Amino acid sequence: MPFPATSLATLLSVLVYFWMSMQVGRTRGAVGIPAPAMTGNDLLERTIRAHMNTLEWMPIFLPALWLFAFGWGDKPAALLGVIWAIGRIVYFLGYVRAPSGRAMGFYIQALAGAVLLFGALGQVIWSLVTGA
Repeated sequence: MPFPATSLATLLSVLVYFWMSMQVGRTRGAVGIPAPAMTGNDLLERTIRAHMNTLEWMPIFLPALWLFAFGWGDKPAALLGVIWAIGRIVYFLGYVRAPSGRAMGFYIQALAGAVLLFGALGQVIWSLVTGA
């Protein structure tokens, strides 16, 4: 299989997202607010928001991860993918505790995401300019 490390990082990010969805369900049960309600308890609202914010980042992260892997290699992309996933976990746990606790995780994942995005963009532009 080509790009096994990037494949694993992709699956890790999906598993992190799945874990977050399970946390939303667990929180719903703990606070007694069934679906489809999205409001009514601060803990539930923070848990849902942290989960949804990860979903909002995935369309940025996943294409950038793979395009970075094509241009820079499997292992560097995977390393950045794992850092992104760790950042999302730190973000989620911090946000669920208190909205002010999300900053560190946001910065970790945003930095990894930016390196992936701009690294991939640079490789694409380089390929277009040089014909490589």
